[in-house]
Amino acid sequence: MAERTRFDLSPDELPTAWFNIMPAIVQAGLQPLPPLHPGTHEPVTPDLLAPLFPMALIEQEVSTEEWIDIPGAVLDIYRLWRTTPLYRATRLEQALQTPARIYFKYEGTSAPGSHKPNTAVAQAYYNKEAGVRRLATETGAGQWGSALAMACRFFDLECLVYMVKASYEQKPYRRVFMETFGAEVIPSPSSTTNAGKTILEAHPDSTGSLGIAISEAIEIAATNEDTNYSLGSVLNHVLLHQSVIGLEAKRQMELAGERPDVVVGCVGGGSNYSGLAYPFMADRLRGVSPDMRFLATEPAACPTLTKGRFAWDFGDTGKMTPLLPMYTLGHDFVPAPVHAGGLRYHGDAPSLSLLVRDGHMEAAAYSQNAVFEAALQFAHAQGIVPAPESAHAIRGAIDEAVAAREAGEERVILLGLSGHGDFDMQAYDDYLNGRLPEVEFRQEDLDESMAGVPEVSFGG
Repeated sequence: MAERTRFDLSPDELPTAWFNIMPAIVQAGLQPLPPLHPGTHEPVTPDLLAPLFPMALIEQEVSTEEWIDIPGAVLDIYRLWRTTPLYRATRLEQALQTPARIYFKYEGTSAPGSHKPNTAVAQAYYNKEAGVRRLATETGAGQWGSALAMACRFFDLECLVYMVKASYEQKPYRRVFMETFGAEVIPSPSSTTNAGKTILEAHPDSTGSLGIAISEAIEIAATNEDTNYSLGSVLNHVLLHQSVIGLEAKRQMELAGERPDVVVGCVGGGSNYSGLAYPFMADRLRGVSPDMRFLATEPAACPTLTKGRFAWDFGDTGKMTPLLPMYTLGHDFVPAPVHAGGLRYHGDAPSLSLLVRDGHMEAAAYSQNAVFEAALQFAHAQGIVPAPESAHAIRGAIDEAVAAREAGEERVILLGLSGHGDFDMQAYDDYLNGRLPEVEFRQEDLDESMAGVPEVSFGG
């Protein structure tokens, strides 16, 4: 018999509750810090978040409960594509001639082609329940905007998406996908908001950033009573919704009779990797799997975890958010327009940042060409063209497999394949034809962008 390479769960095995990592973090003796009001430096209270989010999501943001039930209406929509498959990448193993065993959890089976609907559907549901008419958001590569456009259509909500201009121009079919589901898509920075106008006045040719697009979306939500803001990463409630990935993966690894030695994923804001990693990370924090390793991968052009500083910073360029305790390159930092648009964010989720700072998670940064080399190697072996964001995780997994080969040791690698690259053919065309420039991240760029970050110590 052929060796089993696919591990599926039945629809009845779909998780019915989201997993919250925060209790395990506290039990491990780590000290998570709350967002702060930028003026008073006091912890943000729910009433300050109410103009942007429905109370149900605010409660999830600060919840100390380990499990939060998934509403039936959300589960019904999840079943359109969940549960998602876990594969063993035997062909890639053979190509690498490695004794490592590589598994990948594939989130590209949703209609938008990524993990993003896991939280988009939940956020649309809670906003609909709260009587909201429209959601405003940002998107980098377009995966999040695509997911929220679909989710809003399911719940009869209007959707306004500010798409980072570099990606808007690189990926026109992502825009068309969003518009197909009824969303309005505006390239950011734009002249439709004060935040966008300010950027354009100083930098008329700005290619945009997630920080700028967030400012524009928040401004719209804050100035329109019928509109709320929806965020695709970073905050606790978003990471919470993504935990269905890791909860399924734990069961599927058990079906395979394996336990990961290392869990690898790509990180922009941190939602897809946290979704995969946190159910496993809880076992490490509680001493069940103390030797399990976690590797977060990112672009060398936007190396928040590997070269950023752990500080209080705004989540957006326009300084409209609370101060978040996170690794950051500075809210004014505008990354080079690399093709991994979903990873072009100046900061990271506070909980993930805390785990990196305290040594429970490693980080590595890769150049564009190294990433696309890995993407092609994966596609040739496994037949899936990965999203440029996901290819960072593939690069990390391949490096782990090669290290296992060189050490002559077995190693079980679990990889998060967060989405497919079917809308990213321009990026692959650029790589295949030698048009991908290497972007040098300079220390002076970091020093300049961090100059505007508030000097607040983590000890007080």
